[in-house]
Amino acid sequence: MLRSTLFACTVFMAVSGCSSAQATVRVEPANPQSPRPLPEQTQTAAIRDYLQSWQSLRAALEQNRSDLLDPAFVGTAREKLAETIQQQAALGIRTRYQDSAHDIQIVFYSPEGLSIELTDSVEYDVQIINHDRVNPIQHISARYVIVLTPAEVRWRVRVFQVALK
Repeated sequence: MLRSTLFACTVFMAVSGCSSAQATVRVEPANPQSPRPLPEQTQTAAIRDYLQSWQSLRAALEQNRSDLLDPAFVGTAREKLAETIQQQAALGIRTRYQDSAHDIQIVFYSPEGLSIELTDSVEYDVQIINHDRVNPIQHISARYVIVLTPAEVRWRVRVFQVALK
């Protein structure tokens, strides 16, 4: 228990420097359904990179710039988010996201070490800016399924989808 609490605090401190407001982060002890054990260093890096992907997502949606997704997203996750950005830009809207809490659990680590699946029960605020009209902030609670794949120097989000609660 102490080890998982220390791990969550370490990840939180590493990510907190990247965001304007600090999200609370809780990481369940890793117990993936996999024949291969998940090294602690790999777990720390994957969680750190996943949480940093929220910073890329926030900037990309607020500025309507899909290129800001490139460091953190690949594959279908990037394609769907880029399409969302293109649609909102065509409508003249921008979206502000502020994640406030993450409850992360690693559920699978591939035998080859080429993917990590995790779930995240996340709470965040969303505000839509329609041209110059700022809409009220909405608080959202959602559960995401995420698949991370390794890249040259970091883990990148390949799948990023809302799961039914």
